Amino acid sequence: MAVRGKFITFEGIDGAGKSSHVEWLADWLRQRGLVVQVTREPGGTPLGEKLRALLLSEPMHLETETLLMFAARREHLAQVIEPALERGEWVVCDRFTDATYAYQGGGRGLHRSKLQVLEQWVHDHRQPDLTLLFDLPFEIARQRIAHATRELDRFEQERAEFHERVRHAYLDRAAANPTRIQVIDADQTMDEIRKLLENIVSTHCL
Repeated sequence: MAVRGKFITFEGIDGAGKSSHVEWLADWLRQRGLVVQVTREPGGTPLGEKLRALLLSEPMHLETETLLMFAARREHLAQVIEPALERGEWVVCDRFTDATYAYQGGGRGLHRSKLQVLEQWVHDHRQPDLTLLFDLPFEIARQRIAHATRELDRFEQERAEFHERVRHAYLDRAAANPTRIQVIDADQTMDEIRKLLENIVSTHCL
């Protein structure tokens, strides 16, 4: 029977730069002989990607938004994450449930109790082995977003106050889960961040 794989997630406010390191970390792990799946949320499956397109572009009621996030997550877990882990593969995922607590909870104000019920229902048995939280003041993140050449999604277009609430919700999650969630100062050079990632993943997962 294969040894169960590890589940690593990347989190952070828009513009924190986390996505620049997702594929790099996967390649770094592969160089150590591991089989690695790279995926994202919302998305990760054909159905999830359709829901992602709706979530990032269409205005909707907050509870509808949250339910769709968890619907995409349930499909993602069933079709991609759990099967890969069972095969002994590692999964590196750009966002997971911490993002829902941060964006729909902290940013939009949905009560924590509703998020807890959905989390327990959808994946009571599964939490990431390690979460890498890229933290950055929104003033700096906003400058990075401003240089984006693509059209911004509806979350990226939110006001500064929204992003500040998201950031604080993330930091509250990290304070409540200090072993799983490792906070990374994202206002560093690429090389400095990657050296830090190597140390964190080696310590917690390898």
